[in-house]
Amino acid sequence: MVRPLRIEYPNAVYHVTCRGNEWKSIFKDDKDRNSFLDVLNQSREIYNIEVFSYVLMKNHFHLLIKTPLGNLGMFMRHFNITYTSYFNRRHRRVGHLYQGRYKSMLIDTEEYLSVTSRYIHLNPVRVKGMRKKSVEEKFIYLNNYKWSSHPSYLKCKS
Repeated sequence: MVRPLRIEYPNAVYHVTCRGNEWKSIFKDDKDRNSFLDVLNQSREIYNIEVFSYVLMKNHFHLLIKTPLGNLGMFMRHFNITYTSYFNRRHRRVGHLYQGRYKSMLIDTEEYLSVTSRYIHLNPVRVKGMRKKSVEEKFIYLNNYKWSSHPSYLKCKS
């Protein structure tokens, strides 16, 4: 079966996500998370990508990005290969880190941009262990979740 073509054009905005192979962790500790963010920043600079929001979960990540040069595929190839190489070296493993190709959804309206950003930022409180928590507990947890762009959004509004 042929893979569908990815739609790429200058100034396109995407919701990108990638899950660990067999739903396994793609981060073992904070050093991995910090390295992931470093690789994201380096890749962002190389490919002139704008990152609007992100969240790192145990076995997947979400990005909301803009590609001024229409180069999503080149960016993601570099980014995923670089992080996978780091992770495999550090943890003395080989093979795929991610389950298949990254998923990308084109964001075509400002309304959908807002909805997608909210979805990304709420990911940490939508996991099984948070379901029975009160709204206040979820709010506190979310505001202290450091592996997301959400705390930066709050600082900008202060």
